[in-house]
Amino acid sequence: MSEQGTSHGSNGASPQRGGDPPALVLLRAAPAVARFGFLTARNLTQWGLDTSLNAALRVARAASIGETPAQVLEATFDEVRDRGRRILGIPELEDSVRAAGASATASASNRVAARTAAATPASLRARGAELLRLSADVNFAAQVHPAYARILEELAPDEARILRKLALDGPQPIVDVRTGRPIGSQLVERGLTMIGTEAGCAHLDRVSAYLDNLARLGLLRVSVEPLTDALRYQVLEVQPEVMEARKRGGHGRTVRRSIHLTTFGTDFCAVCLPLESAEVERLAPPQPQANGSEPAP
Repeated sequence: MSEQGTSHGSNGASPQRGGDPPALVLLRAAPAVARFGFLTARNLTQWGLDTSLNAALRVARAASIGETPAQVLEATFDEVRDRGRRILGIPELEDSVRAAGASATASASNRVAARTAAATPASLRARGAELLRLSADVNFAAQVHPAYARILEELAPDEARILRKLALDGPQPIVDVRTGRPIGSQLVERGLTMIGTEAGCAHLDRVSAYLDNLARLGLLRVSVEPLTDALRYQVLEVQPEVMEARKRGGHGRTVRRSIHLTTFGTDFCAVCLPLESAEVERLAPPQPQANGSEPAP
């Protein structure tokens, strides 16, 4: 009992571990709350009396100099509004907001200036000189191209499938559909290909955008030269989307082209993508059993 009493006494009469009880906090804050309410009421009352008196004086002055009632109301409204803004502290709040905005703008400008200062001609030339020095160093051997890590962050999963398809099976056919008129032929549909379906892409409606992004990254190119195997184009040209585009073009014709990996893209695939079937199979999640039980390890 004595130990418990000593423990309570050392805690400053606060039985809760998180601090004083809410009732005690409110009791201690009561004088400050009352003082705040009194000052606010006094200021509002004084403001109301001053406003009424100033309005009466304003009307009297307006009558003596011949102002219209509309002019009197407008001037009185402006004066009441300005006094209300001052009593509520709005001008000070606006000044604080402007100061904070100016500070944020200055910080952003400083960051931009720092980045610009870091990219001076002298610093860029120094980096270029360092690259040339490393290229002449027989002991320096870069394992991979430094852009590969950034490129991987800018690829969609379906784009990796397209790259792997090109790396394993080589160039792929692609066609444009144009109107069948001999003069003034117009483009009906661009870049129709089966590469998305054959690569197993999940979003076939995005294949055209995928090819644009891969070309932007320098991994593939679309050549105007067709593949030598005409049979591959015949299979493509009987696909529903190609036939529908030809119908829209008035029995339109196809322009045969081809999709190729660039040399840079070939090296990227060899370094960054699993190309062997066994390696890809190890990446696939295990398939559940038909009866719902887990597969054996």
